[in-house]
Amino acid sequence: MSKMLEFVLCIIIVLSAILALIQKDLLKAAILTGFSGGALAVLFQILLAPDVALTQAIVGAAIIPVFIALAVKKTQREDS
Repeated sequence: MSKMLEFVLCIIIVLSAILALIQKDLLKAAILTGFSGGALAVLFQILLAPDVALTQAIVGAAIIPVFIALAVKKTQREDS
């Protein structure tokens, strides 16, 4: 069962990363980056690396997507 869950998580990580790369909307790309980071954190937890999983969850699933979204919002052109 564990091997199947690891395989599904790997598929989610790769697919969300690829979708984030080809996404036209940058906010959707930030959300997909968060999915990839969250799935990677769960995978680290399953592989019995809780310290790495916690760091990945904080940085990869929360901080980086928020920074990307803030950068996109700050750099958008205003229509006048």
